[in-house]
Amino acid sequence: MNLFDTDVQELKYHVLSEVAKLAYANEMTPQNLIDIAAVIVPDGGPKMRCCIYKERAIVGERVKLALGGDPGNKNVVEVLKIACDECPVDGISVTQSCRGCIAHRCMNVCPKGAISIVNCKATVDKSKCVECGRCLSACSYSAIVKITRPCVSACRSNAITIDFQNRKAAINQQKCISCGACVYQCPFGAISDKSFIVDAIKMIRTSDNNTNFKVYAIVAPSLASQYATIPDITTEKVITGIKRLGFHSVVEAALGADIVAYKEAEEFAERGFMTSSCCPAFVKYIQINHPKLAGFISHNDSPMTQMARVLKEMDPGCKTVFIGPCIAKKGERLREEIRDIVDCVLTFEELQAMFHAKDLDLALLEETPINNASFFGRIFARSGGLSTALAEALKEQNTGEEQCECRPVSCNGITECKTALLKAGKGVLKENFIEGMACEYGCIGGPACVSHSSKDKYLVDSFGQKAIEKTISGAISILNIAKKSNEKSFL
Repeated sequence: MNLFDTDVQELKYHVLSEVAKLAYANEMTPQNLIDIAAVIVPDGGPKMRCCIYKERAIVGERVKLALGGDPGNKNVVEVLKIACDECPVDGISVTQSCRGCIAHRCMNVCPKGAISIVNCKATVDKSKCVECGRCLSACSYSAIVKITRPCVSACRSNAITIDFQNRKAAINQQKCISCGACVYQCPFGAISDKSFIVDAIKMIRTSDNNTNFKVYAIVAPSLASQYATIPDITTEKVITGIKRLGFHSVVEAALGADIVAYKEAEEFAERGFMTSSCCPAFVKYIQINHPKLAGFISHNDSPMTQMARVLKEMDPGCKTVFIGPCIAKKGERLREEIRDIVDCVLTFEELQAMFHAKDLDLALLEETPINNASFFGRIFARSGGLSTALAEALKEQNTGEEQCECRPVSCNGITECKTALLKAGKGVLKENFIEGMACEYGCIGGPACVSHSSKDKYLVDSFGQKAIEKTISGAISILNIAKKSNEKSFL
């Protein structure tokens, strides 16, 4: 059974694995890095491109991304120009399916007079066409199509344009929210995220088996959905695998989510209207496209940052590495106020590459239980989970006074976020809390998941049901007791 959905993911995985092997062995010489291309693309005929030389050149560019990418490009998402296949950018076109009908509905419906009939066939004048799409709907034979690049279609923030001079994709840094949708949807793998896998391994190696300082892995609750299609691999076995990579301990970002839910409930009770702040892509989308609503974003940290703060407080000098399905988290970590709290961000794709580099077969490992968070913190991983946790926190905080009524709208993907924000901007939104998730299905639909075939929210809920603490306040109280007694075994 294939672990990844596409061959693009497979290629990315193999490059990251080879780089990780060198990083663990402390053998990252320029020549060894160059040799990775020949390892992945051995002598013989090409497998994916026109020739093995182009394939190796693309691998070389991917190695650069695995080393952190272009330092002059502050965005965590980059275009590999050599890999871009220069997809058609013809826009609206008439295909050979045109029957030359005499109704001429396409021509008559066009508001700009861009369609004319030549030799009994419809033709489009590109200088007049505004791509409104009316002709597509009017054609009885579906003979008119609109060709849009997959990366452009995937980008809901309109950040991807086409450089018409060289027909390559280009990212508008002022509009990009680093959601990573284009990364997964580009069929040629020409858009990818920068990797900080070398930084993470360097921390592990220089910790000297966690004696100089301890390196903690903060795992996203969406981990519960990552290996659902693979027999004999459980979340608890993955936890064991992460520790085998050299991490001192594995803690749940879901505990950070519990803390965030409790703080957001207090904040919401004071403010009355608010948007969530857990998804960095959603936050950035508001700041770029709806700046007038930016003041309503919750002032709380994301669960990742909140949990890292707890670790830094309980174990000063430690290193924190977040592991999840999110590319935007890499951008969040680069913010000045966060970079000293979260030391590195890895994706589930990169985690799997590290397992491969260390030759770990997860199915053969023993299970290590993890019990930091409550049910409500764990369900942050799927759409609607945050709103459910907020309602629970408000309920738990109710001391007999009239409880603030929370009327949430759970936005599943940027398109739904846009609708809710537009309504809020016009003052017609009925709800008073906007839970924004840039990825459809929530974090379990993140662009850097191991597999995108399993987005079942019940996997997350089932993992949540395993939590020992059934209330948010219960999980937080256990943490507070550990803090007071300086009980690091809690971690």
